[in-house]
Amino acid sequence: MPTRYFFVFLFASISILANAGVKIDTWNTSGGSKVFFVENHDLPIIDLSISFKAGSARDNKDNNGLASLTNHMILLGSDGVNEKDLANKFTDIGAQLDSNFDKDNSGFSLRTLSEKKVEAFTLFKMVMHKPNFDANILDREKKKYYASISKAEAEPGAIASKRFSKAIYGLHPYALPGSGTEATLAKLNRKDLVRFYREYYSSSQASIVIVGDLTASEAKIFSEALSNNLPTSKDIIGYPEVTLKAPENIRISHPSSQAHLYFGAPVVKRGDPDFIPLYVGNYILGGGGFVSRLTHEVREKKGLVYSVYSYFMPLIEKGPFQVGLQTKKDQIDEALSLVKSTINKFISDGPTQKELQAAKDNLIGGFPMRLDSNKKILEYLTMMAFYDYPIDYLDTFSTSVDKVTVKQIQKAFESRVDIDNFSTIIVGIE
Repeated sequence: MPTRYFFVFLFASISILANAGVKIDTWNTSGGSKVFFVENHDLPIIDLSISFKAGSARDNKDNNGLASLTNHMILLGSDGVNEKDLANKFTDIGAQLDSNFDKDNSGFSLRTLSEKKVEAFTLFKMVMHKPNFDANILDREKKKYYASISKAEAEPGAIASKRFSKAIYGLHPYALPGSGTEATLAKLNRKDLVRFYREYYSSSQASIVIVGDLTASEAKIFSEALSNNLPTSKDIIGYPEVTLKAPENIRISHPSSQAHLYFGAPVVKRGDPDFIPLYVGNYILGGGGFVSRLTHEVREKKGLVYSVYSYFMPLIEKGPFQVGLQTKKDQIDEALSLVKSTINKFISDGPTQKELQAAKDNLIGGFPMRLDSNKKILEYLTMMAFYDYPIDYLDTFSTSVDKVTVKQIQKAFESRVDIDNFSTIIVGIE
Protein backbone atom coordinates (compact mmCIF):
# COMPACT_ATOMS: atom_id res chain seq x y z
CA MET A 1 0.00 0.00 0.00
CA PRO A 2 1.20 3.58 -0.60
CA THR A 3 3.47 4.81 2.18
CA ARG A 4 1.67 8.16 2.32
CA TYR A 5 -0.95 6.53 4.53
CA PHE A 6 1.63 6.32 7.31
CA PHE A 7 1.52 10.08 7.77
CA VAL A 8 -2.18 10.78 8.15
CA PHE A 9 -2.99 8.93 11.37
CA LEU A 10 -4.36 10.72 14.40
CA PHE A 11 -4.83 7.64 16.53
CA ALA A 12 -5.75 7.55 20.20
CA SER A 13 -4.83 3.92 20.72
CA ILE A 14 -5.30 1.67 23.74
CA SER A 15 -4.87 -2.04 24.37
CA ILE A 16 -6.68 -4.26 26.83
CA LEU A 17 -6.19 -7.93 27.56
CA ALA A 18 -9.62 -9.40 28.21
CA ASN A 19 -10.07 -12.32 30.59
CA ALA A 20 -11.50 -14.20 27.62
CA GLY A 21 -8.02 -14.01 26.06
CA VAL A 22 -8.93 -11.41 23.45
CA LYS A 23 -6.46 -8.52 23.21
CA ILE A 24 -8.31 -5.58 21.67
CA ASP A 25 -6.64 -2.55 20.15
CA THR A 26 -8.82 0.41 19.35
CA TRP A 27 -8.28 3.76 17.65
CA ASN A 28 -10.00 6.39 15.54
CA THR A 29 -9.03 7.12 11.95
CA SER A 30 -8.40 10.69 10.82
CA GLY A 31 -11.88 10.58 9.24
CA GLY A 32 -13.49 9.76 12.58
CA SER A 33 -14.17 6.05 12.05
CA LYS A 34 -13.94 3.89 15.16
CA VAL A 35 -11.68 0.83 14.79
CA PHE A 36 -11.44 -2.36 16.88
CA PHE A 37 -8.59 -4.75 16.05
CA VAL A 38 -7.57 -8.21 17.28
CA GLU A 39 -4.30 -9.69 16.01
CA ASN A 40 -4.38 -13.48 15.68
CA HIS A 41 -1.90 -15.49 13.64
CA ASP A 42 -3.27 -18.95 14.46
CA LEU A 43 -4.83 -19.21 10.99
CA PRO A 44 -3.88 -17.41 7.75
CA ILE A 45 -7.30 -15.69 7.64
CA ILE A 46 -8.50 -12.12 8.10
CA ASP A 47 -12.09 -11.12 8.93
CA LEU A 48 -13.27 -7.56 8.59
CA SER A 49 -16.53 -5.67 9.06
CA ILE A 50 -17.71 -2.10 8.60
CA SER A 51 -21.01 -0.84 9.99
CA PHE A 52 -23.12 2.29 9.59
CA LYS A 53 -26.17 3.61 11.42
CA ALA A 54 -28.13 3.23 8.19
CA GLY A 55 -30.71 0.58 9.05
CA SER A 56 -34.40 0.57 8.22
CA ALA A 57 -35.07 3.15 10.96
CA ARG A 58 -33.69 5.71 8.47
CA ASP A 59 -36.75 5.08 6.29
CA ASN A 60 -40.03 6.91 6.47
CA LYS A 61 -43.51 5.95 5.32
CA ASP A 62 -42.90 7.43 1.85
CA ASN A 63 -39.50 5.88 1.07
CA ASN A 64 -39.78 2.64 3.05
CA GLY A 65 -37.29 0.12 1.65
CA LEU A 66 -34.68 2.70 0.66
CA ALA A 67 -32.22 1.74 3.39
CA SER A 68 -32.48 -1.97 2.56
CA LEU A 69 -32.14 -1.41 -1.19
CA THR A 70 -29.07 0.76 -0.68
CA ASN A 71 -27.41 -1.92 1.43
CA HIS A 72 -28.30 -4.58 -1.14
CA MET A 73 -27.18 -2.62 -4.20
CA ILE A 74 -23.76 -1.71 -2.78
CA LEU A 75 -22.61 -5.27 -3.48
CA LEU A 76 -23.89 -5.31 -7.08
CA GLY A 77 -21.15 -3.49 -8.94
CA SER A 78 -18.53 -0.86 -8.11
CA ASP A 79 -16.42 1.75 -9.90
CA GLY A 80 -17.81 0.78 -13.29
CA VAL A 81 -17.18 -2.95 -12.69
CA ASN A 82 -20.42 -4.87 -13.22
CA GLU A 83 -21.86 -7.21 -10.61
CA LYS A 84 -20.73 -10.44 -12.32
CA ASP A 85 -17.15 -9.29 -12.82
CA LEU A 86 -17.01 -7.94 -9.29
CA ALA A 87 -18.21 -11.24 -7.85
CA ASN A 88 -15.66 -13.10 -9.97
CA LYS A 89 -12.83 -10.88 -8.72
CA PHE A 90 -13.62 -11.88 -5.14
CA THR A 91 -14.04 -15.54 -6.10
CA ASP A 92 -10.72 -15.59 -7.96
CA ILE A 93 -8.81 -14.72 -4.78
CA GLY A 94 -10.94 -16.91 -2.52
CA ALA A 95 -12.44 -13.96 -0.64
CA GLN A 96 -15.99 -13.81 0.71
CA LEU A 97 -18.04 -10.61 0.65
CA ASP A 98 -21.31 -10.30 2.56
CA SER A 99 -23.73 -7.79 4.04
CA ASN A 100 -26.13 -7.60 6.96
CA PHE A 101 -29.03 -5.31 7.65
CA ASP A 102 -31.53 -4.64 10.43
CA LYS A 103 -33.48 -1.81 12.04
CA ASP A 104 -30.34 -0.04 13.28
CA ASN A 105 -27.44 -1.29 11.21
CA SER A 106 -26.26 -1.56 7.64
CA GLY A 107 -23.06 -3.59 7.61
CA PHE A 108 -20.63 -5.35 5.30
CA SER A 109 -18.03 -8.02 5.91
CA LEU A 110 -14.99 -9.53 4.21
CA ARG A 111 -13.15 -12.79 4.81
CA THR A 112 -9.87 -13.40 3.02
CA LEU A 113 -6.69 -15.42 3.19
CA SER A 114 -3.95 -13.23 4.61
CA GLU A 115 -1.73 -13.87 1.57
CA LYS A 116 -4.42 -12.23 -0.56
CA LYS A 117 -5.11 -9.34 1.81
CA VAL A 118 -3.84 -6.58 -0.47
CA GLU A 119 -6.05 -7.68 -3.38
CA ALA A 120 -9.04 -8.32 -1.09
CA PHE A 121 -8.69 -5.04 0.79
CA THR A 122 -8.39 -3.12 -2.49
CA LEU A 123 -11.59 -4.70 -3.80
CA PHE A 124 -13.42 -4.10 -0.54
CA LYS A 125 -12.47 -0.41 -0.56
CA MET A 126 -13.78 -0.12 -4.10
CA VAL A 127 -17.10 -1.68 -3.06
CA MET A 128 -17.49 0.71 -0.14
CA HIS A 129 -16.28 3.86 -1.88
CA LYS A 130 -17.72 3.64 -5.39
CA PRO A 131 -20.98 1.67 -5.65
CA ASN A 132 -22.47 1.77 -9.15
CA PHE A 133 -26.14 1.78 -8.14
CA ASP A 134 -26.88 0.72 -11.71
CA ALA A 135 -30.42 1.79 -12.63
CA ASN A 136 -31.15 -1.35 -14.68
CA ILE A 137 -30.01 -3.62 -11.87
CA LEU A 138 -32.06 -1.57 -9.42
CA ASP A 139 -35.21 -2.19 -11.47
CA ARG A 140 -34.43 -5.91 -11.58
CA GLU A 141 -33.79 -6.14 -7.82
CA LYS A 142 -36.96 -4.22 -7.00
CA LYS A 143 -38.90 -6.96 -8.81
CA LYS A 144 -37.23 -9.54 -6.56
CA TYR A 145 -38.27 -7.48 -3.55
CA TYR A 146 -41.86 -7.43 -4.85
CA ALA A 147 -41.84 -11.22 -5.14
CA SER A 148 -40.43 -11.65 -1.64
CA ILE A 149 -42.97 -9.25 -0.16
CA SER A 150 -45.83 -11.01 -1.94
CA LYS A 151 -44.66 -14.39 -0.65
CA ALA A 152 -44.36 -13.10 2.93
CA GLU A 153 -47.92 -11.79 2.80
CA ALA A 154 -49.13 -15.40 2.72
CA GLU A 155 -46.93 -16.73 5.54
CA PRO A 156 -48.46 -16.59 9.03
CA GLY A 157 -45.15 -16.04 10.82
CA ALA A 158 -44.21 -13.14 8.54
CA ILE A 159 -47.68 -11.62 8.88
CA ALA A 160 -47.47 -11.85 12.67
CA SER A 161 -43.98 -10.34 12.79
CA LYS A 162 -44.89 -7.40 10.57
CA ARG A 163 -48.11 -6.68 12.43
CA PHE A 164 -46.38 -6.99 15.81
CA SER A 165 -43.83 -4.31 14.89
CA LYS A 166 -46.60 -1.96 13.82
CA ALA A 167 -48.62 -2.66 16.96
CA ILE A 168 -45.80 -1.88 19.39
CA TYR A 169 -44.13 0.98 17.47
CA GLY A 170 -47.01 2.80 15.79
CA LEU A 171 -45.61 5.73 13.78
CA HIS A 172 -41.99 5.14 14.81
CA PRO A 173 -39.73 3.96 11.92
CA TYR A 174 -39.03 0.76 13.86
CA ALA A 175 -42.58 -0.18 12.86
CA LEU A 176 -41.75 -0.15 9.15
CA PRO A 177 -40.98 -3.42 7.34
CA GLY A 178 -37.29 -3.48 6.48
CA SER A 179 -37.87 -4.44 2.86
CA GLY A 180 -40.49 -1.75 2.30
CA THR A 181 -43.75 -2.18 0.41
CA GLU A 182 -44.45 -2.55 -3.29
CA ALA A 183 -45.90 0.96 -3.38
CA THR A 184 -42.93 2.66 -1.70
CA LEU A 185 -40.32 0.64 -3.58
CA ALA A 186 -41.92 1.53 -6.92
CA LYS A 187 -41.16 5.21 -6.29
CA LEU A 188 -37.46 4.75 -5.53
CA ASN A 189 -34.79 5.48 -8.14
CA ARG A 190 -31.02 5.63 -8.45
CA LYS A 191 -30.85 9.23 -7.22
CA ASP A 192 -32.55 8.20 -3.98
CA LEU A 193 -29.94 5.52 -3.33
CA VAL A 194 -27.05 7.84 -4.14
CA ARG A 195 -28.43 10.50 -1.80
CA PHE A 196 -28.99 7.96 0.99
CA TYR A 197 -25.46 6.59 0.59
CA ARG A 198 -23.90 10.06 0.70
CA GLU A 199 -25.93 11.03 3.75
CA TYR A 200 -25.55 7.97 5.95
CA TYR A 201 -22.43 6.07 4.83
CA SER A 202 -20.20 8.64 6.46
CA SER A 203 -16.63 8.07 7.61
CA SER A 204 -17.35 9.81 10.91
CA GLN A 205 -20.21 7.37 11.61
CA ALA A 206 -18.48 4.16 10.50
CA SER A 207 -17.24 1.46 12.87
CA ILE A 208 -14.57 -0.91 11.52
CA VAL A 209 -13.53 -4.24 13.04
CA ILE A 210 -10.53 -6.28 11.86
CA VAL A 211 -9.61 -9.70 13.29
CA GLY A 212 -6.89 -12.08 12.18
CA ASP A 213 -3.53 -12.62 10.56
CA LEU A 214 -2.07 -9.14 10.16
CA THR A 215 -0.22 -6.66 12.32
CA ALA A 216 -1.61 -3.59 14.03
CA SER A 217 0.42 -1.41 11.66
CA GLU A 218 -1.17 -3.11 8.67
CA ALA A 219 -4.62 -2.80 10.23
CA LYS A 220 -4.08 0.93 10.82
CA ILE A 221 -3.01 1.48 7.22
CA PHE A 222 -6.02 -0.35 5.84
CA SER A 223 -8.58 1.13 8.25
CA GLU A 224 -7.34 4.61 7.35
CA ALA A 225 -7.59 3.84 3.64
CA LEU A 226 -11.08 2.37 4.10
CA SER A 227 -12.28 5.35 6.12
CA ASN A 228 -10.87 7.84 3.63
CA ASN A 229 -13.05 8.51 0.57
CA LEU A 230 -16.24 7.56 2.35
CA PRO A 231 -18.80 10.38 2.38
CA THR A 232 -18.04 13.08 4.95
CA SER A 233 -21.49 14.00 6.29
CA LYS A 234 -21.11 15.05 9.92
CA ASP A 235 -24.55 16.32 10.96
CA ILE A 236 -26.37 12.98 11.07
CA ILE A 237 -29.33 13.01 13.44
CA GLY A 238 -30.03 10.10 15.75
CA TYR A 239 -33.01 7.79 15.55
CA PRO A 240 -36.24 9.17 17.03
CA GLU A 241 -37.11 8.21 20.58
CA VAL A 242 -39.56 5.36 21.12
CA THR A 243 -42.61 6.36 23.14
CA LEU A 244 -44.93 3.78 24.68
CA LYS A 245 -48.25 3.51 22.85
CA ALA A 246 -51.56 1.94 23.80
CA PRO A 247 -51.40 -1.85 23.46
CA GLU A 248 -53.30 -3.62 20.71
CA ASN A 249 -55.00 -7.00 20.66
CA ILE A 250 -55.16 -8.20 17.07
CA ARG A 251 -56.44 -11.51 15.74
CA ILE A 252 -56.03 -12.35 12.07
CA SER A 253 -57.66 -15.31 10.36
CA HIS A 254 -55.41 -17.62 8.34
CA PRO A 255 -55.78 -21.16 6.96
CA SER A 256 -52.55 -22.34 8.64
CA SER A 257 -52.72 -25.47 10.76
CA GLN A 258 -51.47 -23.61 13.83
CA ALA A 259 -51.95 -20.21 15.40
CA HIS A 260 -48.90 -17.93 15.71
CA LEU A 261 -48.65 -15.70 18.78
CA TYR A 262 -46.43 -12.65 19.38
CA PHE A 263 -46.73 -10.86 22.71
CA GLY A 264 -44.66 -7.92 23.97
CA ALA A 265 -43.70 -4.24 23.96
CA PRO A 266 -40.66 -1.95 23.60
CA VAL A 267 -38.65 -2.22 26.81
CA VAL A 268 -34.87 -1.75 26.67
CA LYS A 269 -32.16 0.20 24.83
CA ARG A 270 -28.55 -0.79 24.21
CA GLY A 271 -26.36 0.18 27.14
CA ASP A 272 -29.22 0.06 29.65
CA PRO A 273 -27.75 -0.56 33.13
CA ASP A 274 -30.46 -3.14 33.83
CA PHE A 275 -29.70 -5.20 30.74
CA ILE A 276 -27.54 -7.85 32.45
CA PRO A 277 -30.16 -8.62 35.15
CA LEU A 278 -32.85 -8.67 32.45
CA TYR A 279 -30.69 -10.92 30.27
CA VAL A 280 -29.97 -13.39 33.07
CA GLY A 281 -33.58 -13.30 34.24
CA ASN A 282 -34.91 -13.94 30.76
CA TYR A 283 -32.66 -17.00 30.42
CA ILE A 284 -34.62 -18.40 33.35
CA LEU A 285 -38.00 -17.17 32.14
CA GLY A 286 -37.98 -18.02 28.43
CA GLY A 287 -34.53 -17.77 26.88
CA GLY A 288 -33.03 -20.99 28.19
CA GLY A 289 -34.84 -23.38 25.87
CA PHE A 290 -36.05 -26.55 27.53
CA VAL A 291 -34.91 -25.43 31.00
CA SER A 292 -36.94 -22.19 30.99
CA ARG A 293 -40.03 -21.46 33.08
CA LEU A 294 -42.24 -20.86 30.04
CA THR A 295 -41.25 -24.17 28.50
CA HIS A 296 -41.88 -25.99 31.78
CA GLU A 297 -45.30 -24.42 32.33
CA VAL A 298 -46.67 -24.23 28.78
CA ARG A 299 -45.04 -27.26 27.16
CA GLU A 300 -44.04 -29.77 29.81
CA LYS A 301 -46.98 -29.42 32.20
CA LYS A 302 -49.77 -28.59 29.76
CA GLY A 303 -48.49 -29.87 26.40
CA LEU A 304 -49.83 -26.82 24.62
CA VAL A 305 -46.80 -26.12 22.43
CA TYR A 306 -43.62 -27.74 21.18
CA SER A 307 -41.62 -24.61 21.94
CA VAL A 308 -42.15 -21.21 23.51
CA TYR A 309 -39.54 -18.48 23.88
CA SER A 310 -38.95 -14.97 25.14
CA TYR A 311 -36.14 -12.52 24.51
CA PHE A 312 -35.01 -8.93 24.90
CA MET A 313 -33.79 -7.24 21.72
CA PRO A 314 -32.13 -3.96 22.76
CA LEU A 315 -31.69 -1.42 19.98
CA ILE A 316 -30.38 2.15 19.72
CA GLU A 317 -33.82 3.16 20.94
CA LYS A 318 -36.09 0.87 22.95
CA GLY A 319 -36.21 -2.62 21.50
CA PRO A 320 -38.85 -5.20 22.34
CA PHE A 321 -39.31 -7.81 24.97
CA GLN A 322 -41.13 -10.47 23.01
CA VAL A 323 -42.76 -13.81 23.67
CA GLY A 324 -43.52 -16.13 20.78
CA LEU A 325 -45.17 -19.51 20.32
CA GLN A 326 -47.22 -21.64 17.95
CA THR A 327 -50.07 -23.87 19.04
CA LYS A 328 -53.31 -25.44 17.89
CA LYS A 329 -55.94 -22.85 17.08
CA ASP A 330 -58.33 -24.06 19.75
CA GLN A 331 -55.58 -23.84 22.41
CA ILE A 332 -54.31 -20.33 21.71
CA ASP A 333 -56.30 -18.58 24.45
CA GLU A 334 -55.28 -21.14 27.07
CA ALA A 335 -51.63 -20.81 26.00
CA LEU A 336 -51.74 -17.01 26.13
CA SER A 337 -53.35 -17.05 29.56
CA LEU A 338 -50.65 -19.38 30.86
CA VAL A 339 -47.89 -17.22 29.36
CA LYS A 340 -49.30 -14.17 31.13
CA SER A 341 -49.63 -15.90 34.49
CA THR A 342 -46.11 -17.34 34.24
CA ILE A 343 -44.60 -13.93 33.46
CA ASN A 344 -46.56 -12.22 36.23
CA LYS A 345 -45.48 -14.83 38.76
CA PHE A 346 -41.86 -14.44 37.68
CA ILE A 347 -42.12 -10.67 38.10
CA SER A 348 -43.76 -10.87 41.52
CA ASP A 349 -41.64 -13.69 42.99
CA GLY A 350 -38.43 -13.58 40.95
CA PRO A 351 -36.39 -16.69 40.20
CA THR A 352 -35.28 -19.18 42.78
CA GLN A 353 -31.65 -19.21 43.88
CA LYS A 354 -31.29 -22.63 42.26
CA GLU A 355 -32.60 -21.32 38.94
CA LEU A 356 -30.29 -18.33 39.13
CA GLN A 357 -27.21 -20.43 39.80
CA ALA A 358 -28.04 -22.80 36.94
CA ALA A 359 -28.45 -19.84 34.60
CA LYS A 360 -25.12 -18.35 35.68
CA ASP A 361 -23.34 -21.67 35.24
CA ASN A 362 -24.67 -21.99 31.70
CA LEU A 363 -24.08 -18.40 30.61
CA ILE A 364 -20.61 -18.10 32.12
CA GLY A 365 -19.52 -21.62 31.23
CA GLY A 366 -20.60 -21.22 27.62
CA PHE A 367 -19.14 -17.74 27.11
CA PRO A 368 -15.63 -18.83 26.02
CA MET A 369 -17.22 -20.97 23.28
CA ARG A 370 -18.71 -17.80 21.84
CA LEU A 371 -15.20 -16.46 21.29
CA ASP A 372 -13.47 -19.57 19.93
CA SER A 373 -13.04 -18.37 16.34
CA ASN A 374 -12.07 -15.19 14.54
CA LYS A 375 -15.55 -14.92 13.04
CA LYS A 376 -17.26 -15.13 16.44
CA ILE A 377 -14.88 -12.54 17.85
CA LEU A 378 -15.64 -10.33 14.85
CA GLU A 379 -19.38 -10.58 15.53
CA TYR A 380 -18.99 -9.57 19.17
CA LEU A 381 -16.62 -6.70 18.41
CA THR A 382 -18.86 -5.47 15.59
CA MET A 383 -21.74 -5.23 18.05
CA MET A 384 -19.53 -3.52 20.65
CA ALA A 385 -18.14 -0.96 18.22
CA PHE A 386 -21.50 -0.20 16.62
CA TYR A 387 -23.36 0.27 19.89
CA ASP A 388 -20.52 2.06 21.71
CA TYR A 389 -20.01 -0.67 24.30
CA PRO A 390 -17.07 -0.21 26.69
CA ILE A 391 -13.85 -1.77 25.46
CA ASP A 392 -13.72 -4.03 28.53
CA TYR A 393 -17.17 -5.56 27.84
CA LEU A 394 -15.74 -9.02 27.10
CA ASP A 395 -13.50 -8.71 30.14
CA THR A 396 -16.36 -7.91 32.51
CA PHE A 397 -19.25 -9.90 31.03
CA SER A 398 -18.80 -13.07 33.09
CA THR A 399 -18.14 -11.10 36.28
CA SER A 400 -21.25 -8.98 35.68
CA VAL A 401 -23.38 -12.09 35.16
CA ASP A 402 -21.94 -13.74 38.27
CA LYS A 403 -22.81 -10.71 40.41
CA VAL A 404 -26.51 -10.70 39.47
CA THR A 405 -28.84 -11.39 42.39
CA VAL A 406 -32.42 -12.56 42.64
CA LYS A 407 -33.42 -9.11 43.92
CA GLN A 408 -31.75 -7.35 40.98
CA ILE A 409 -33.63 -9.53 38.51
CA GLN A 410 -36.92 -9.02 40.29
CA LYS A 411 -36.40 -5.25 40.49
CA ALA A 412 -35.39 -4.99 36.81
CA PHE A 413 -38.42 -6.97 35.66
CA GLU A 414 -40.79 -5.06 37.96
CA SER A 415 -39.60 -1.71 36.60
CA ARG A 416 -39.39 -2.68 32.90
CA VAL A 417 -41.86 -5.47 32.15
CA ASP A 418 -45.56 -4.65 32.47
CA ILE A 419 -47.71 -7.06 30.49
CA ASP A 420 -50.66 -4.66 30.73
CA ASN A 421 -48.75 -2.59 28.16
CA PHE A 422 -48.07 -5.57 25.88
CA SER A 423 -49.64 -5.94 22.48
CA THR A 424 -50.93 -9.32 21.39
CA ILE A 425 -50.85 -10.52 17.81
CA ILE A 426 -52.41 -13.85 16.87
CA VAL A 427 -52.38 -15.06 13.27
CA GLY A 428 -54.19 -18.28 12.47
CA ILE A 429 -57.63 -18.07 14.01
CA GLU A 430 -60.61 -19.59 12.22
